[in-house]
Amino acid sequence: MKKKKPFLSVRHRQQRLAFALKHREWTVEDWKRVIWSDETKINRFGSDGRQWVWKQKGEGLIEREVQGTVKFGGGNIMVWGCMGWNGVCQLAEIEGKMDADQFVSILEDHLLPSLEESGIPEEQVIFQQDNDPKHKSKKAKNWMEDNNITLLDWPAQSPDLNPIEHLWDHAKNRLKEYPTPPKGVWQIWERVEEVWNNIPPEVCQNLIESMPRRLEAVIKAKGGNTKY
Repeated sequence: MKKKKPFLSVRHRQQRLAFALKHREWTVEDWKRVIWSDETKINRFGSDGRQWVWKQKGEGLIEREVQGTVKFGGGNIMVWGCMGWNGVCQLAEIEGKMDADQFVSILEDHLLPSLEESGIPEEQVIFQQDNDPKHKSKKAKNWMEDNNITLLDWPAQSPDLNPIEHLWDHAKNRLKEYPTPPKGVWQIWERVEEVWNNIPPEVCQNLIESMPRRLEAVIKAKGGNTKY
């Protein structure tokens, strides 16, 4: 199968390459100052994407190659989370479609405590977020300024540069270890919260340590997509 990657225009490539070159000399100690954030969808019945299974040639339909579906959808939740060098930070459940008002409420209720708990001196901490319109809204910008939040100048279309993307993968793999599907949307949140809070700091640290390699991959690709 072709790998699905964000579409990169000439401008996107230029911005990604500029970001990688600007931060090429940053050491892991520099990246330790960053709090990474992102949102993701968690499905009750697993991934939306195509899944694969090994089977013998000529073998009929077997149980392990069947992915259960339900007629009207199995339900899902959207969550916002952040992480730093010392481990995962606070997690928030998104109610409905997140707009600028709800985003600022999440920043107020979950980001600020996370920054205080991060162990990073207030004057040194850097916050990373992508270029989603609600992140760039006037209300969000004003909140950032009022709370003296230093933002990382993030290039568009760059999930491969954000280590928290792989943290979501780690969490979703842990969710698959439950022997039965969640009974409802409420239990999805309970499980996500349990899995998230039990992620050891070493997982976050290993991901953050990959930043120099991610930047080099972008530079090698001249701003194009990478394996990450």
